[in-house]
Amino acid sequence: MNLPISVFLIDDHTLLRRGLVALLSQQTDLKVVGEAGDASQALRLVPGLQPDVILLDNHLPGVCGIDAIAGLHEASPRSRILMLTVSEDAEDLANALRKGAQGYLLKTIEGYLLAENIHRAMRGESVVSPEMMGKLVAALRAQGEPLEEAKQQTQEAEDASPLSPREEEVLSEIARGASNKEIARVLDIAETTVKIHVQHILRKLGLSSRVQAAVYASDRQRSG
Repeated sequence: MNLPISVFLIDDHTLLRRGLVALLSQQTDLKVVGEAGDASQALRLVPGLQPDVILLDNHLPGVCGIDAIAGLHEASPRSRILMLTVSEDAEDLANALRKGAQGYLLKTIEGYLLAENIHRAMRGESVVSPEMMGKLVAALRAQGEPLEEAKQQTQEAEDASPLSPREEEVLSEIARGASNKEIARVLDIAETTVKIHVQHILRKLGLSSRVQAAVYASDRQRSG
């Protein structure tokens, strides 16, 4: 039997942490192993726990969550860090991903979706709340991310090996933030088939993550 995914919570609101503990404890494959009210406390506890996933709020006393990402990675290199915040600021989103967060989720997320996204992160997927995906593209443009240059770099690969119609459908679903399970349900195909399509899409477009694929697809839709 596989061990449950270990989760560490960092949030300065005690009641919210209590709620998350209660929520995640309903999942037999998730286990909250520790919690902290700020980054400094977390950095004292995380090295000894080495959690699989760290849920990190951004608005913390002292060092903000985004600025704590590097230290947390150093303290627990294998931990996947997911921002769980009320901030819908596009710059916060882009900075968190740039600094190494595996995902960016809003606190308005449903409990079952939070659990699902924790599992997605453990599978190596980058997870972003669907309502933030458009803001991600806008933030990357505003901060000078060379999206046009990236498009030019992948154009040759596209011309040589264009996406199939099914891969285009999968890419569109990725752009709206859908998980593999959701894509499988929408397209009426097996989840394992979706995973294969995603691998092919990333390879053909010369990209390394679902977030890059989503940004690319969203930008192409806007410019098209």
